Amino acid sequence: MTKLTDSTGLTGATGFTGSTGFARRLRPTIRMRLTLLYTGLFLCTGVVLLGLTYILVQSSLQRQSEPAVNADRVLMARGQANEFAAPPPMNNEATIRTVEGFLVQGREDYQRETLSALLTQGGIALGVVGAAGLGFGWLLADRALRPVHKITETAGRVARSHDLSERISYEGPRDDVKELADAFDTMLGRLAGAFDGQRRFVANASHELRTPLAINRTLVDVAVRRPDATDDVKRLGESLLVVNGRHERLIDGLLTLAGTENAVTGAGPLDLADVAGHVLDQAAAEAEARGVVAVRGLGPAPASGDPVLVERLVQNLVENAIRHNHDGGDLAVATGEKDGWAEVVVTNTGPVVPAYEIETIFEPFRRLGNDRVRSDRGSGLGLSIVRATATAHGGTVTAAPRPGGGLVVTVRLPAREPAGRPGVGGGDADHAGLASPVQR
Repeated sequence: MTKLTDSTGLTGATGFTGSTGFARRLRPTIRMRLTLLYTGLFLCTGVVLLGLTYILVQSSLQRQSEPAVNADRVLMARGQANEFAAPPPMNNEATIRTVEGFLVQGREDYQRETLSALLTQGGIALGVVGAAGLGFGWLLADRALRPVHKITETAGRVARSHDLSERISYEGPRDDVKELADAFDTMLGRLAGAFDGQRRFVANASHELRTPLAINRTLVDVAVRRPDATDDVKRLGESLLVVNGRHERLIDGLLTLAGTENAVTGAGPLDLADVAGHVLDQAAAEAEARGVVAVRGLGPAPASGDPVLVERLVQNLVENAIRHNHDGGDLAVATGEKDGWAEVVVTNTGPVVPAYEIETIFEPFRRLGNDRVRSDRGSGLGLSIVRATATAHGGTVTAAPRPGGGLVVTVRLPAREPAGRPGVGGGDADHAGLASPVQR
């Protein structure tokens, strides 16, 4: 019974979610809702007017007709007009009743035909005018939403250009749209102040944090190189230099992460193939020390971005692929162009990565499993810097577990002439259009 209840509940929840998503997709836009509202009000007013007209015409026809037909007057009219050539062979009372019925029937037919014509022609006219009202309602709704369109366009420009100095500056009556525009301008002002404060903090922290560490490194290095330095002092100095270097890398990663949160202002043309080749040359010694075999598949990948930040992005990917790898493992770096986007795919062997932990490795100071204690492998900021740099360039980063262990990380950056947006994918090399050479 419990199993049946759980299954039923799961099915019901799934069906409800699916029906809700379908209903949400079919929900009309605000412009269509306003158009339907205008047209509905217009049609309701037309129906009411047509009904009132029907009642008034019906009442007027009833007042103009006699409530009953007088038999003597019928005979008098008959004699004066001589409408009947020969009276029927029946008594006068039967003839009067027959003529009276004809007149009543004719009056009722006239009223019915008049009212029917009124309803038919009025309904057709109401339909034609309603269709015209639908078109005019669509235009009026667009005009009513024009201030909202202006706010949306401004927000889109700010999102694309990261220029927080732009304002809507809506000049109109003091209504809901005016309040919305003013609130948006206030928000932009506060965001601009916050980003300015962040840039000043990064600049100050870059100096205040790096300078003491550089001084400490110099003092320790001088102390270790003194001729009278004992072996204990030299071992202590070497340990301090290692710790100092680790702190320098950590601070450098934090400052880089904070700097890449902002927009990229020094973007220029570059080729991801050249960047990846340069990074692989620099990392060749570390890869050789770990016995990692690097395979290159560097095709042309023209992109647009900050060369220093893009190099740091690829460097972090390659370093992570080497350090989080098996001794004697494989590393593959492939570049190319797909759908107007430049791509770099880094594939490595290594420990098995569960699919549910893919997103956590992109968070700052988050490492796989209990790997936090292995500080020799990095500060835990490498992939965070990769995602922040790609986002600042308008690109994306996706990752997927590699069968047998390891990761496949795909970075997409806007090409020099972007032809489309990247799709949502799992990040594997085949999906990116680049075959991975690492297939064991």
